[in-house]
Amino acid sequence: MNSVKLSLLCAVAALMSACSTPFCNAPGGLCAPGSSNTSVAPAALPPPAPAPLPKPPPEPTPPPAETFAVTLPGMAPAAPPRAGAGLTVTPDQGPVRMAEAPAAGSAAPIRMALLLPLRSETLGLAASSVRAGFLAAWERDRDNITVDVIETGDVAQDVLASYARAQQQDDIIVGPLARSAVAAIAASPLVQKPTVALNYPDGHGLPGAAPLPPQMLAMGLSIEEEARQAAQWAAADQPGGSALILSTGTPWQRRVAAAFAAQWQRHGLPSKTIELSAPDGYLSDPELVQLRARLRDDPPGLLFSAMSADQTRQLRGALGDGYSTEPTNPIFSTADALPPPPPAATPAPSLRGLPIYGTSALNPGSGSNSPTQELDGVRLLDLPWQLQRDHPAVMVYPHPLQSNSADIERLYALGIDAYRVAREIGRHPAGRFQLDGVTGRLSVEFGDGAASFERTEQPAVYQNGVARPVTP
Repeated sequence: MNSVKLSLLCAVAALMSACSTPFCNAPGGLCAPGSSNTSVAPAALPPPAPAPLPKPPPEPTPPPAETFAVTLPGMAPAAPPRAGAGLTVTPDQGPVRMAEAPAAGSAAPIRMALLLPLRSETLGLAASSVRAGFLAAWERDRDNITVDVIETGDVAQDVLASYARAQQQDDIIVGPLARSAVAAIAASPLVQKPTVALNYPDGHGLPGAAPLPPQMLAMGLSIEEEARQAAQWAAADQPGGSALILSTGTPWQRRVAAAFAAQWQRHGLPSKTIELSAPDGYLSDPELVQLRARLRDDPPGLLFSAMSADQTRQLRGALGDGYSTEPTNPIFSTADALPPPPPAATPAPSLRGLPIYGTSALNPGSGSNSPTQELDGVRLLDLPWQLQRDHPAVMVYPHPLQSNSADIERLYALGIDAYRVAREIGRHPAGRFQLDGVTGRLSVEFGDGAASFERTEQPAVYQNGVARPVTP
């Protein structure tokens, strides 16, 4: 209700002078004018004539002005895109393009549609983050490109209808975001123009998976791909070693564990997977006792944690690696309660040096209140946006100031790179190119047969509670 009131207030202000809501100053925020600013002034009446002039037919009443204000919590202010500067917001009701006509002799602008589930209750925040990053990148490098933001919901038919209209009106489509929506479009005969999907259909990359249409490129953030890259890194670090893969029964952790195991097997290396119980999100005490005994009796070459950062911290405490814990912190109460290992005739091998690898799930970001010193020494992969704030490719874009979610920040970064990839495809419709992106090193091949996309993320190691980039 408050957002509706805010939008109405902004619309009234836009009619009188300019939009005054602070959200209009953020990347992705804009105010639509209440009426056309290109209407022709009525001609002066001629001198009196014998018969009065017929009245012209009444003009249709223009729709009420709408204000679309989207930002990340704490987003750094930026100048709002002005009406008529190539930005359109289409609430799935047909085109409302406000792009300026190109100057005489100049090339026609590249028309780019951004198709996002901004009306979705479950994906609305994620879609808003992608949109904010996309428009931040567009603001920096407009390059004769117009953007049409098309809002959709969750229903596949809704997305397909919006996509079909974008195919008619635009040159390049970026989106959709939902996995199911990407699958629906990929399975349809609609893909006739370059399309940069922001997710992958189920089963993508697995043996027997249906290929994407030649004009579709998928570049979503994939934690499974991170697991495969972690396996390659670990295989290079620990040649010939065995891996023990740890996860819980959470579906995403099972997918991550399976991706690591498959890649490890491709290297011809042995691995075993253990699925731990996690009632209420915390690892089971008895199972941690059993795991510690097993690791002391038969230590593997390395551990791969397909779990969350909190669960991996709990694991480190349970292994008795000498990291301090806080009895008042429920995350570490399990480790504090573990009994010491039984005395042995010979000293048991220390678990302190057992390498642990993981994904970006082990990096909760600066907004997390959980301590991370217990993860010191853990290796992981994440986006340069999260690990290299001083990187030249990262510094040129505005950052959310105090986002409470690292995933929201990663989606913002995805929006930036999605625009850069679509822009490059628009400039060079066929060929191969590389980008030093904010989500990783990007390699793209498009326009000559099946499209391909590869993202290489940044390796990092925890040091003094901070994930710091390293060169593997």
